[in-house]
Amino acid sequence: MRFLLMRSLLVHPCGGSIINVRSTTTSAQYVASRSRDPVFEKLMDKYKNLLKVIAIQDLTLANPTADPPSLSIEFLSRLSQKLHLNRGAASFLRKYPHIFHVLYDPVKAEPFCRLTDVAMEISRQEALAITATLSLVVDRLVRLLSMSISKSIPLRAVFKVWRELGLPDDFEDSVISKNPHLFNLSDGHESNTHILELVQEEEKRLEFEAAVEKWRVVECSKEDCSVDRTEIQFSFKHSYPPGMRLSKTFKAKVKEWQRLPYVGPYEDMVGKKKSRSGVMGIEKRAVAIAHEFLNLTVEKMVEVEKISHFRKCFGIDLNIRDLFLDHPGMFYVSTKGKRHTVFLREAYERGRLIDPNPVYDARRKLLDLVLLGRHAALSESGNTSMSEQE
Repeated sequence: MRFLLMRSLLVHPCGGSIINVRSTTTSAQYVASRSRDPVFEKLMDKYKNLLKVIAIQDLTLANPTADPPSLSIEFLSRLSQKLHLNRGAASFLRKYPHIFHVLYDPVKAEPFCRLTDVAMEISRQEALAITATLSLVVDRLVRLLSMSISKSIPLRAVFKVWRELGLPDDFEDSVISKNPHLFNLSDGHESNTHILELVQEEEKRLEFEAAVEKWRVVECSKEDCSVDRTEIQFSFKHSYPPGMRLSKTFKAKVKEWQRLPYVGPYEDMVGKKKSRSGVMGIEKRAVAIAHEFLNLTVEKMVEVEKISHFRKCFGIDLNIRDLFLDHPGMFYVSTKGKRHTVFLREAYERGRLIDPNPVYDARRKLLDLVLLGRHAALSESGNTSMSEQE
């Protein structure tokens, strides 16, 4: 869609300025200068500390030598810079007494941390939710492989997004090894690398429907259909922040792009011509793949750096971040927490998933504890979570 957004204008009423979208600026400059969506920025402001908490939680639970699981503060302090614990590990842990206990080991003469009972229970609930939905987990992994040109993906790329896809932490054993009729692990070209492949027999009979196809069917059946029914075959849902006015030129270009035919994320690209319309269609296919990838994630969000690891597998020759920035009606990129995180706009309403799932619900409980900070525990009578209140 870059061909239309490079020449289009977004008009923001606040201050009356006109924003040139991705003209001659770099993507980094554009991220810094563009109009921000306050709803997603507020959500990411909550998430940035949650991500640090999750990283420490995973390290704690991964310690096989302690029962209950615990982690040395000294060890965590060595990771402070990598985890962006700006004021040190101990200071960060004490901000969240509902999640971490900071204790002292008289034998080793050093402080250590462990998860509180409440945090352990939330972790258990998330694990149970993942186990209960293993069939969906398998489906997500098969779909991911089906979008790859070679129907294979480096295993290290899957490790990058195992949490986003809702995979169990032992997915190599519990998902891959237990489904040999679907998956095969082979050695990569480089030493100590492995390739996850879709079994050929399964590949031949799989026909998936992308999430956008389901939206098109539902949208067509509505009386107040937001898209022209005669043009919905290749359309995607678009929405923009409240108060954002779009120029007539921009609207016209978006409408033109919506009509553009493209090859779906699960369809074969072999034999497609490289004409001008074909090149634009290839770019639209890349958007469709990114859209489907986000739909496969538990929280409909992912770090841009992580999805970039799949670019070659999916046959995307474009910069992934640019792709998201060029489609502000479908994606929103936040830079909170020293990382670029992309959200699927249509999946959210007022900072929450429209269609939540059990794994997401468990993770929101942990977010509630993060938002609680040092405050007293939520009362039994108050059932409304803090994340809902804010």
